[in-house]
Amino acid sequence: MPRIRAATIEEHHEMVWADLTEAMRHLLLERDYDSINMGHIAARAGLARNTLYNYAQDKRSLVLELARRASRPLVELVTTIAARSSDSAANRLTGIVEEILTASTNPAMGLMFLPNATSLVAEFQEGPENPFTTIEAQVETVVCDGVTRGEFRAVEDVRLVVELLSGAMTAAGSRVSRDPSSLAATVRAAQHIVLASLTPDGDRPSTSQRDQVAQGSVNPRA
Repeated sequence: MPRIRAATIEEHHEMVWADLTEAMRHLLLERDYDSINMGHIAARAGLARNTLYNYAQDKRSLVLELARRASRPLVELVTTIAARSSDSAANRLTGIVEEILTASTNPAMGLMFLPNATSLVAEFQEGPENPFTTIEAQVETVVCDGVTRGEFRAVEDVRLVVELLSGAMTAAGSRVSRDPSSLAATVRAAQHIVLASLTPDGDRPSTSQRDQVAQGSVNPRA
């Protein structure tokens, strides 16, 4: 029987999941996702291979569970921000941008943004179990609300715009996951790109307005 490393079984399992997250992060920095097997993961996490199978039956199940566990708090935060109909659509979007990029400093979420993780992201199926689908749906709701209120320009294809913004956020998340110290600057740049892409021509947010959001004068979490 494996040695228990914590006061309770639950705490022990959380420690193992943290070790597995770090193991995958280091392996993805070294090699392509497709070349990683369960033996590599077990060895890097310091587990016997048969112990690893107590946590997941295969690599796909393991990485999906890692991502799901890490993404739950983010999905809840994004959903809460998107539902604040009393707040402007611009404030809600900038708040969502900040939460997504802050989450990419979490090693498990950071797995999604590493250069070798393309196949890992592709493992997610469309549907409620896919955190990216849920987050994009919340963003789409906010964009539609902003268009309806006249805050944002008329958008012919909201889904396409959100998908394009998602690509920009993936690039920003990759930057932050590689260099967590770049978080603040990357959040500001990403917020600017998002607002500039949606604000009507002639009514771009001023530098002072963007600075207020970045510096917390406009608090998207409030």
